[in-house]
Amino acid sequence: MTSKWRNVLLLAFCEVLALSLWFSATAVVPVLKQSFNLPGWQASLFSSAVAMGFVVGTLASAILSLADRLDPRRFFMISALIAAAANGAVLLLEPTSLTIIALRFITGACMAGLYPVGMKMVSTWADGDTGFLVGLLVGALTLGSASPHLFNAFGGIDWRLTIGLASALAVVAALLIQFVRLGPLQTKAPPFDPTYLLKAWTDKPLRLANLGYFGHMWELYAMWAWIGVFLNASFLSSMTGDSQSAASYASTLTFAVIGAGALGCLFGGLFADRMGRTTLTIAAMAISGSCAVIVGFLYGGSPVLLGIVVLIWGVAVVADSAQFSSCILELSDPDYRGTMITTQTSVGFLLTLITIHMIPPLVDAVGWQYAFAPLAIGPALGVLAMARLRAHPEAYRLANGNR
Repeated sequence: MTSKWRNVLLLAFCEVLALSLWFSATAVVPVLKQSFNLPGWQASLFSSAVAMGFVVGTLASAILSLADRLDPRRFFMISALIAAAANGAVLLLEPTSLTIIALRFITGACMAGLYPVGMKMVSTWADGDTGFLVGLLVGALTLGSASPHLFNAFGGIDWRLTIGLASALAVVAALLIQFVRLGPLQTKAPPFDPTYLLKAWTDKPLRLANLGYFGHMWELYAMWAWIGVFLNASFLSSMTGDSQSAASYASTLTFAVIGAGALGCLFGGLFADRMGRTTLTIAAMAISGSCAVIVGFLYGGSPVLLGIVVLIWGVAVVADSAQFSSCILELSDPDYRGTMITTQTSVGFLLTLITIHMIPPLVDAVGWQYAFAPLAIGPALGVLAMARLRAHPEAYRLANGNR
């Protein structure tokens, strides 16, 4: 195995371990709601508090250009250790304690040193395969996000197992990251220039790539946050009240749905490097937006048919994610790639705060049959943005000329 792939795969492994923290508390929400009567608004905060923290953390990182000015391995290690401690502290509190929301916020803020920093690190090894390498990292994030649902499926009612395992894995990631070497494209720390992040909007190609990403993010994390609860409710309805089986099947399928996105990221990256970034993103958003509309009509019906649709949705909803980041890496000044990636993710995750909290009121108002349908608005607008980027002259810089 070459030095490049040894380091890229080790980095991806670290991302899988560390990013299990993201959904560690969200995965146990169905159990907590049943066992502790956790109210819906508080259940939403288990997910959105992480996104709030991530927005604040990435905004601070972007303004200070931390992803470009600090040793990324040390930044990753410190972030992972603090996030693991905050997540583990949840076990010391009652599940209904509002202090847990603050701990989830801290966990999210630390993710600013894990996710965008990982993409900056992997880009130092890129050689005509940016889409695949970033897809590998986003696939790792996807597996890390899915893993708590698998822990929960095997851990049964003991939700503490899910939380504890995620924290332990993040500590392992913090130790292993020190063995990752950076590639030949690593640049020296640039001068401090907080105004550079404004290029994310003033530069038209970057703006269009970001708008496509924002449409994608409108859908992605609300789907990830609530698909487990949706499946649990659907299976409970179709299994005539067998709550234990419904919860087990829902957790297992949720892991499969989110985890299948890892394959979408990998194959999406290979496709995009050869056939074009805008081609892949437009196709993926068209499919995922359609699934958002269709899936509600299968609620309470055939578990097999529902499973097929949500698995397709799971692949398509994240298959394009890495390609928006790849666009930013290819369209940005190499010295400030970390800053541009961090800026993109900061605004994108800000949008998730709207959609994550939007779902419960929609369920109350129109039921699960229509609650996911408004998520299709984001992909529809994202398709328009990427079509405009495809027509822009600067698009020749994408994927070695493959638009």
